[in-house]
Amino acid sequence: MLKEFKAFAMKGNLIDIAVGFVMGAAFNKVVTSFTGGIVSPLIGLIFNSDFKELKYIITEGVANAEGVVEGEVAVHWGAFLTNVIDFIIVAFVMFMVVKGANKMKKKEEPAPEAPKGPTDNELLSEIRDLLKK
Repeated sequence: MLKEFKAFAMKGNLIDIAVGFVMGAAFNKVVTSFTGGIVSPLIGLIFNSDFKELKYIITEGVANAEGVVEGEVAVHWGAFLTNVIDFIIVAFVMFMVVKGANKMKKKEEPAPEAPKGPTDNELLSEIRDLLKK
């Protein structure tokens, strides 16, 4: 069982997936900082507020002694929209990476055709003719 696990763990595909996962996690941080630091503030200019802080308040909360609002019920649509933008950017970049990788792959050469020879019917006719002699 240990040998099987070692063979499975050392397959190229599994290692490629692990590297891709780590690279994807790092890339996700870059995209998150891009949307949080560049895209959100630009969109926030439209609403005159921080884009991630945009929300629809359903029930007002009460501020406690430290100034923290408690009991507020709100839909945080700004944070959700930021995450959707993050996802779209990551998905688009991954699409472009896969498309580029597919182009770089060496195209498989078609298998050579079998040499053309007589068909089965022609061979059977030839055998029949030889037997008649």
